This record gives sequence, C-alpha cells and structure tokens, in this order.
Amino acid sequence: MATAVFATQAARSCSRLLILGLAWLTVACANGGPTSSSAPFHAGQIIETATGQPVSPDQWAALLLQQDIVYLGEEHHHRLHVEAALTVLRKLKEQGRTPVLALEMFSWDGQAALDRYLSGSDPNRQEFLEAVRWQQNWGGAYEDYEPLVLFAKEQRLPVAALNPPKALIRTVAKQGLAQAQSDPVMAQWGMQDEPIVDDPAYGSRILQQLQACHGGGNESLYQTMYEASMVRDEGMAKTLVARLNLIRQGADPMAGPLVSYTGGGHIQYNLPVPKRVVRRLPAGVHQISIYLTSFDVGRIDELQDLIREQVADYLWLTPVGAQGLPRRCK
Repeated sequence: MATAVFATQAARSCSRLLILGLAWLTVACANGGPTSSSAPFHAGQIIETATGQPVSPDQWAALLLQQDIVYLGEEHHHRLHVEAALTVLRKLKEQGRTPVLALEMFSWDGQAALDRYLSGSDPNRQEFLEAVRWQQNWGGAYEDYEPLVLFAKEQRLPVAALNPPKALIRTVAKQGLAQAQSDPVMAQWGMQDEPIVDDPAYGSRILQQLQACHGGGNESLYQTMYEASMVRDEGMAKTLVARLNLIRQGADPMAGPLVSYTGGGHIQYNLPVPKRVVRRLPAGVHQISIYLTSFDVGRIDELQDLIREQVADYLWLTPVGAQGLPRRCK
C-alpha cells in the first residue's frame, strides 16, 4: 500500500517522518511528556486544541473507538493527509471495528458505480472513473485518493459518496437558494424539503472567507456562493446521518464509526458539517474533528491561532505536501 501512496522516494521519506513523529509521542508519554504550553511543535504531533498539548497514540486510539463519527479535514490532494486517514482506518480495524468511510471526493450520482467497484463486480478502473464522473465532480489526480478506495476495497469497507452532485450545487450558486428550491434538481436529489439552516456563526465565517478568497465580487455573488456552501454542507450532514442510522439499526456491534474525509473547510470550528449533524440527531452523537495541517516552522503564529481559536477538536501536524503550503484566506 505504501508504494501505491507514495510514488517518489521523497514522499516515502515524508511518510517515515510522520511515523517517527508518532513514535516520539510514545516516548514522550512514557517519560511524562512536555507539559509547558511552549513545548515545541513538530510534524507527527496530534494536538488537542482545548489544552494545546499533544496526545499519545494510545490515548488517540482509545478516543477513536468511542466515536460515532470521526471527521478528518484535509488539504486537498495532500498524500500525507490521505496516509493519515489510512492510519485512522487501520487503527480501527486493528481493534476489530468495521469503519464506514465517507469521501467528499465522490458525489451522490456516483454511489452506485462506487458500490460496484468496491464489490469487484465492475473491476475496470477507467470505466469506474468515468461512471463516478471523477473529472466532472472532483477532478485532479485520482491517484492521490486511490489508496483510500483500494484500502476499503481490500478490507470490504463500505464507502459513502458524501458530496451532493455538482449540478445541484451549481444551480444554487447560479440562482440563489430561494429560486433553486423549486428547480427539479433539488427534488431529484431529495433536497427540496430539507431544512437548510442559516447559522449566524457559520455565516460569519464562510462569508468572510469567500470574500477573502474570491475578492472583487459583488454582494449578490457572495450571497449565492454562501447559499451553495450551506446546501453542500447540509447535504453532507444528511448523508452522514443516514449512514449512521444504518449502523445503529444494524445487528453488528463492531460496525462503525463513520470516518468522514473532506476538505478542512467543511469541519472548521465544528460549524459546517459537524454542527449540522448534531442538529439532525436530537438523541445525541459522539463525534470528534481532526484538522490535518502542514507544519512549517515559519507559520508557528498561525498554528497557535488555530489552536487558540479551536479550529477543530484536534490538529494533526504533517510534513508539507508536494504542492507546498496552502494559502490561508482570512
């Protein structure tokens, strides 16, 4: 599997660095570990944002087993973030669990083709990519995410296509939510009567980021982009809740948890998807969010801001990916 994930020696070296970072945590835990809030950060650490302190692998593994949903937020096409997700899946499998993987990279209109490919009944890779509309719905190198699909296929794990179809999101972005709700595409995908909650805290964050990342637009453009974001996140929450209910209704006590793998923007501050899931489950849900972020010594202040603002429940620090440091829109 390592060969499938890392095509170059440099990437394999980064993987070893990630593993060594986790190994260091084991030693630190055994020796009492760093207790000062000024303890140095480095790639491989998993930081609890509530305390600003790293957690040990044993603590981390135990925490995963207690959840209904584990949210992982990546930097897109970062292969070490994919490797981190594989680490979580392997940890769960080692404990006898059968996690369900939910991927933003696949849309609802590709679920049937994804199921066929995972079952082995449709083994042709290129036909699979065409059937799930990879280039239309996601794009970029499928090889970056293929290790997750292959792991699920080998381990017979269910995979949920998490993203609403692009046609649905584009309709909202073009028409605005009020007009789009009467469009046939909303009824086609079961979103016509879904409550799309306009949360003030979410709205403040997302609109600010849209304006920072897409400067030069007018107010109506930002509003429709924001409404499309709401529909996308609500659709993801709907999908996760439906999958979780299937797990809860099943007879297998070792089924789950759900492992949701999306861009970090969908889990930031637990607002976009996690909070919408909570609203849909009044009986309660156990969930944690992990924000995967490239570690760079030149961005310590930014990292400390993420911890102080609690961008997620945990920060997982990884080496910088092949695409370099991400642009941060503020």
